[in-house]
Amino acid sequence: TLKGRDLWVLVLGRFPTHHKIGIPEFKYVANMHGDETVGREILLHLIDFLVTSYGRDPVITRLLNNTRIHIMPTMNPDGFEATKVPDCYYTRGRYNRNGEDLNRNFPDAFENNSASIQPETQAVMDWIKNETFVLSANLHGGALVASYTFDNGNPVTGSLKGYSRSPDDDVFIHLAKTYSSNHASMYKGTGCDNRQTFPEGITNGYSWYQLEGGMQDYNYVWGQCFEITLELSCCKYPPADQLEKFWRDNKVALIEYIKQVHLGVKGQVTDKNGNPIPNAIVEAKGRPHVCPYRTNEQGEYFLLLLPGTYVINATVPGFKSMLKTVEIPDNTGNFSALKQDFSFPEVSDQIRSRVASCPKTPLYQELTRASAAVKPTVHILVLMTIMLVIFK
Repeated sequence: TLKGRDLWVLVLGRFPTHHKIGIPEFKYVANMHGDETVGREILLHLIDFLVTSYGRDPVITRLLNNTRIHIMPTMNPDGFEATKVPDCYYTRGRYNRNGEDLNRNFPDAFENNSASIQPETQAVMDWIKNETFVLSANLHGGALVASYTFDNGNPVTGSLKGYSRSPDDDVFIHLAKTYSSNHASMYKGTGCDNRQTFPEGITNGYSWYQLEGGMQDYNYVWGQCFEITLELSCCKYPPADQLEKFWRDNKVALIEYIKQVHLGVKGQVTDKNGNPIPNAIVEAKGRPHVCPYRTNEQGEYFLLLLPGTYVINATVPGFKSMLKTVEIPDNTGNFSALKQDFSFPEVSDQIRSRVASCPKTPLYQELTRASAAVKPTVHILVLMTIMLVIFK
């Protein structure tokens, strides 16, 4: 932060100190608005519950054995400290020490975000870059709803109809409903006053209100991580004697949501010698991501998909794409997504695709109707063109 303090993350799992192949990475982030305190409190309760249940509760034990869970209770400790008088409504503690709103501070996929990147924002961006996060949620207060991508939009994503739809809209709706339906009251959709209701306790972010520079859109576009925003309390900073009830109301939903990191399909892309191929594009046909989803340094990919039949396309630039049809079951109860590996017999370990990372400029005007899986080379050319423009 601006005071020079660290943002603390606790990692839980069977292998907490490092990533293990096949085990997905999950994260919860709270208190990015310093005066929204419920998430900060319940994440501490969640840590305690997970640690004390491990080895005793078979479900929690399997969850921790098969998932690496990162928990950041506060992203804005300076703002929290600046909130001297608890208040149910807006206070200056919302912002960081520089007076910046951290949830308007990320690169935006639809327009140039002129905000100066804050140290808290940069730290989270670096964290996302250094881990293979698959699923995430950020915890807020001031409403009672699960909100999902996109928060911003343009005519390509449906903004003219008041809804900004991502290529994975069905998955996001499922994720939001998973949380709201397991929450004590969010699913009722009553909102915090008579003027605003949320059917089933969920909303598309753009449909609720347009937001530039939000963290959840950044996670999805640049981090290859599906994130939703959880508004957990009508009162931003409630009295201390209400905090235990907030934990009870959210406990089941917090656990059920983590399980969703095991939706879909995962696997490794390797060369003829069995060595991993990083930066291979792996996507489901018909679901183009404007920054194509790529394998990590271990050649791993994770795609969150609802149960059904999909064609998965793996592409190593310069080589023929490989297509595999998969039937995806609901494996969340088994704590493991469907496994589907790809081996490229023509690729040797001397050949490695070096593709520039996705540029931090508005991208969604580039989204075409063609799938990235069907025409990966077109997307690579588009990205290379954008990169050349930037470097010029």
